[in-house]
Amino acid sequence: MSNGKRGPLLVILFATLMAGAGNGISIVAFPWLVLQRTGSAFDASIVAMAGTIPLLVATLLAGAAVDYLGRKRVSMISDALSALSVATVPVLALTLGVEAINVAVLACLAALGAFFDPAGMTARETMLPEAATRAGWTLDHANSVYEAVFNLSYIVGPGVGGLLIATLGGINTMWVTAAAFGLSIIAIATLRLEGAGKPDRAALPQGMWAGIVEGLRFVWNTRVLRALAIVDLAATGLYMPMESVLFPKYFADRNEPAHLGWVLMALSVGGLLGALSYAAMSKFSRRRTVMLTAVLTLGVAMTIIAFLPPLPLILVLCAVIGFVYGPIAPIYNYVMQTTAPQHLRGRVVGVMGSLAYAAGPLGLVLAGPLADTAGLHATFLALALPMLLLGVIAVFLPALRDLDRGSAVEI
Repeated sequence: MSNGKRGPLLVILFATLMAGAGNGISIVAFPWLVLQRTGSAFDASIVAMAGTIPLLVATLLAGAAVDYLGRKRVSMISDALSALSVATVPVLALTLGVEAINVAVLACLAALGAFFDPAGMTARETMLPEAATRAGWTLDHANSVYEAVFNLSYIVGPGVGGLLIATLGGINTMWVTAAAFGLSIIAIATLRLEGAGKPDRAALPQGMWAGIVEGLRFVWNTRVLRALAIVDLAATGLYMPMESVLFPKYFADRNEPAHLGWVLMALSVGGLLGALSYAAMSKFSRRRTVMLTAVLTLGVAMTIIAFLPPLPLILVLCAVIGFVYGPIAPIYNYVMQTTAPQHLRGRVVGVMGSLAYAAGPLGLVLAGPLADTAGLHATFLALALPMLLLGVIAVFLPALRDLDRGSAVEI
């Protein structure tokens, strides 16, 4: 499959689908295993936070690893280690008993899985420009389809995860997660693409830490990247607790695992349609307009969800959130890929990703105890109102006007 013009791009897309599906299953399975044992949103937030904190450092290291070790190699190693971390759950249950799968063990395994995942995602994303060129696609088109496939994986993953938990149980569901990562490894093993193999070490700093600093400096000195990183940092910190703690808590209290899967699927279906529409949307819409619409809509939708309306309305709102946010990742990808030189691409993607995760742990550690004490309604509202404020602030950020210029403007 990798010998044709579109072969490398199809391989990357398939690997993205499989690895993303594995992560999508984990999003449902890890919190469910915790809530099934303790019923505590605080415990669930601990495990969710354990799966988030490593991302800050891991994504920085992942970008450097991609530039220094090679994209194909890093993708395969990352998926292998991620598969190992999730397969450990059922292995421990078989060897030591179900009682061995406690909150501390789940937190450690979630942290290990999170530490390895960013490297694979970064490696695949940084191969897109060469794969798009080989296929004869524009970069906007390739990023649009890539993000659509990524969202599709989070339709397949949580949906399958919810159904598997209901039929096989949370522990055995982890076998499917490991298998998905395995299929990603097999696909990337067949890949033949310029720039995917061993990098040119002559273009890189001598030390990895010096290379990371170079990536940080590039992002900070490029004002459009700096503005995007700050907005993404705030939005991630406010949104992540809703998906990782509040929705699982709400549906666990009602003993409705399948409904949790439906909500996460609605987010991803909307994201899939939004990402797919971006290829056409980019021809007549400004990137800045698309981004501001997404942030403002997210704030409004989260405010309505805070009142815990009936499930059909929640599903519609989640689909709307996904749709308006679907084009955001392709826009981010385009800006990173067109501003960063080839030898620096992995580190720029890594820096941007790590900054996006930086606020996640704070949001999670606050949301869990607040949900246990003040209730879900108050916690949803405490996240939604700052999101509305973020949208208003973004309107007045001059750096975001650079999204619609031919190239990034540095200061």
